[in-house]
Amino acid sequence: MPADVIEATDGWQKARASQGTGACVELRKLDDGQVALRNSRFPSGPALVLTAPEIAALLNGVKNGEFDRLAV
Repeated sequence: MPADVIEATDGWQKARASQGTGACVELRKLDDGQVALRNSRFPSGPALVLTAPEIAALLNGVKNGEFDRLAV
């Protein structure tokens, strides 16, 4: 889905730790409870839309360090 056609009450959000280099993932909570993800370098590019349980599982895994081996 193109990110620039996604409508929601809340705007796009990125981590405070972002360095402003444009290499960020931004998230946006949709009015139906799903969450959209996009690459901040391509704000009009594609967005991945996850259900509430999917985003909860992803955030849980991140918090628990399950993806630490992917860090650069």
